[in-house]
Amino acid sequence: MKKSEKIKGKEAAAARKKLQVRYGILLAVVIIIVAVLGFVMFNPSVAKTGDTVSVYYTGTLDDGTVFDTNVNTSPLSFTLGNGMTIQGFEEAITGMAVNDTKTVKIPPEKAYGSYNRSLVHVLNRSALPANMTPVAGQYYSIRRTTDSAVSVIKIINVTPTTITWDENHELAGKNLTFTIRLVSINKK
Repeated sequence: MKKSEKIKGKEAAAARKKLQVRYGILLAVVIIIVAVLGFVMFNPSVAKTGDTVSVYYTGTLDDGTVFDTNVNTSPLSFTLGNGMTIQGFEEAITGMAVNDTKTVKIPPEKAYGSYNRSLVHVLNRSALPANMTPVAGQYYSIRRTTDSAVSVIKIINVTPTTITWDENHELAGKNLTFTIRLVSINKK
């Protein structure tokens, strides 16, 4: 009987040790996560929501085509969290320090959204002002009658009787790659 009690005691001690090791690992993981979050949230030298930042950037498509850049001009300045740029761009800058450079790939969901075929419209040309001569490939600004918002449209087809335009952003449905250099942070 004493032997079985000894075995039970050893098994219980081994189980406690195993549990202590698991708790120790869990505690270490929690400490690391808290330290990283604390560093990002309270580090005065990195950009965070509410800070006004200035950046140089180059945006490219998957095929390498440059669609926008401000390199060799003035930096883009905006306040993180105000929605002045696409979500993925703001997320990329959050946590960067001055003079950091990074390249990020931003999916459509965090850029200009998926391409929406319901935003392509075929209209009777008689609905256009008489002095308007639409040209395929050109962009126009229009005021929507549904909500009075200004929308940029691209004319994609013109016939003698109809006009087809696309209200999707020209970068809708595309992965965007940005190389970003943070040049300044003004704290909130």
